[in-house]
Amino acid sequence: MSRFLVVSLPLAGHVNPIAAVARVLTGRGHEVAWAGSERFLRPLLGAGALIHPIPLRAHRGGQGELGMAAAKSRWEGYVVPHARYTLRAVDRAAADFEPDVMLVDQHAVAGALVAHKRGLTWASVAPTTMELTRPYRALPKVESWLLGLLDGLWADAGLPGRPPHDLRFSPHLLIAFTGSALTGELSWPQHTALVGPAIEPRPADAEFPWDWLDPARKHLLVTVGTLSMDQAENFYHRMTSALEPLGSKLQAIVIAPEYAIPDPSPHVLVRQRVPMLDLMPRLDAVVSHGGLNTVCEALAHGLPLVVAPIKGDQPINAAQVAAAGAGVRVRFARARPETLRDAVLAVLDDPSYRAAAEAVRASFRAAGGAPAAADLLEALALRTRAQVPALNLEVVHEGIA
Repeated sequence: MSRFLVVSLPLAGHVNPIAAVARVLTGRGHEVAWAGSERFLRPLLGAGALIHPIPLRAHRGGQGELGMAAAKSRWEGYVVPHARYTLRAVDRAAADFEPDVMLVDQHAVAGALVAHKRGLTWASVAPTTMELTRPYRALPKVESWLLGLLDGLWADAGLPGRPPHDLRFSPHLLIAFTGSALTGELSWPQHTALVGPAIEPRPADAEFPWDWLDPARKHLLVTVGTLSMDQAENFYHRMTSALEPLGSKLQAIVIAPEYAIPDPSPHVLVRQRVPMLDLMPRLDAVVSHGGLNTVCEALAHGLPLVVAPIKGDQPINAAQVAAAGAGVRVRFARARPETLRDAVLAVLDDPSYRAAAEAVRASFRAAGGAPAAADLLEALALRTRAQVPALNLEVVHEGIA
């Protein structure tokens, strides 16, 4: 039996895939603990999860901005303050739990700092493709600025000198929840494993009126993640206008606050939350902002997508979906209802999109998902306990050679 300590940002899209891996590890008899907010994590992890509590503090970086302004705000207004605020609590959790291996969200930098401070083996986890693909490699000044922020966190943690490597990338193992059928042929950091989406049963978090679904019509899910309403509300309005004349053909489930769509058509159901994994097998297509979790969960069910990216890794994911032939990319801020309608009808009616999504689905299954990630972490823990300095891994597109 091994002990794993998870450190993640308090964001559902970051926690859910790691939680799937944690459930596999727990099912195999290992101990898994989390360092984070009890109030945030408990609904996502369930009653049995071991949580070393860290009070939740709001950090709002990159919410309203786009492009480079969003990147600057995300790091200076969220990632860095979160690391500073949680560092001592993560350190206490590591001291109390004494893990064999730490699982560290790429953006939860406190975990990497504590691993270095205590000489612990750790694996980086990439719940998004933002850092995985190094989007600023062509902008050396931007990368230098970002690495300077990490240098500052290293110094603030009282660690000597400078970081021996980029703290977003563990020298032992990097687990990414995507696959080469989606990403294409890219150059990956050393010790990278693309395991595909990590999907395991989750604690029930939402009820759903299943009898509302009409088996004679197709079903569409519309979700744009957690956005400020000034960004989302206009998109909801254009999307519902696009769906207005399609009531005889489809039903749409829109994940949004009810006040955002106060008077929906009878064939449009507005719900603030849905049991996503239970709903996916009943869908025919998904409209998304391009968050990696939603994209990969849809493709893991063979569902084509309409992707309207906003910022962060979303344009990367949208481009990958379009290049794979598994969906259509549209403009989030500018696509007119007619354009959105055409895109929805394309992915519903043209079988090539479904076929491409099914091909990605097959590649994800081959990559192994949460069990494959658990295999790698078990191997890392065994090597750590045997005092082997590092995993001798070669980068491959799915799995480890």
